[in-house]
Amino acid sequence: MNMVPTAGDAYRLRALVVEDEWPARNYLVELIEASGLAEVVGAVASLGEARQALQLAAGGPELDVVFVDIALTGSDDATGLDLVRASVHDPRRPMFVLATAFKEHAIEAFALGVDDYLLKPFTQERVDQCLRRLHARKRPSPAAGPLRIVARRGKNLVFLEPSEVWAFEAADRLTSVHTPHGTFDLDLSLASIEASFGRALTRVHRNWLVNAAYIKELERDGGDTRIFVGVGIGPERRGVCVPVSRDRAQSVRDMLLASATGLRRG
Repeated sequence: MNMVPTAGDAYRLRALVVEDEWPARNYLVELIEASGLAEVVGAVASLGEARQALQLAAGGPELDVVFVDIALTGSDDATGLDLVRASVHDPRRPMFVLATAFKEHAIEAFALGVDDYLLKPFTQERVDQCLRRLHARKRPSPAAGPLRIVARRGKNLVFLEPSEVWAFEAADRLTSVHTPHGTFDLDLSLASIEASFGRALTRVHRNWLVNAAYIKELERDGGDTRIFVGVGIGPERRGVCVPVSRDRAQSVRDMLLASATGLRRG
């Protein structure tokens, strides 16, 4: 299919469907195609096939969204959420939609940055609604240039690259950005920042968004959880200690451990 938008013809998202049950996979493909908002470039039954498809997409035309079921037969103990976890720190990753019969995973899914959550049985109206949301969220093409952050230092404007940011903090009706260069004021709300950079940030508290790539330590003290975000470990470290809300503590820990090795789990 021609993927170049023409006059009067909106760009169609490129979608991958991961579903082990053939009737459900075929039906979801039909609903996505019928929307006119996306084309299905692949439909696979296992996580292994999905990983291969994502690797191939990394070297070719961009894959915009992955629709993935949670429970997939033949995937050992792995689930569709593991596919999301594996790319949680990759700013180039596609959008993800969980398409499942299990609603109890929604909190964890959104903590991992899932873009939407479709419950079976699927309907054309719900799939259309989902795809319209994804169109609105689709990140700009790299050709549009990098999106930088403008902060304030007194009367001066400071321009920051997203990769330089440790964390964003909201306090006393003000928003601050913490970086290796210092802490600066912003005119944006956390909600606005999350909408622009949310795919690379993790909400750990209602007042904090952090760049997970800079999380160096996780500390638990009784019922309280904190993380250190910055550079270095020990007395020479530089960064900021960030509180983690109790309802997000487990999902933050799971996110960090999902992309790490070395800890015995029992």
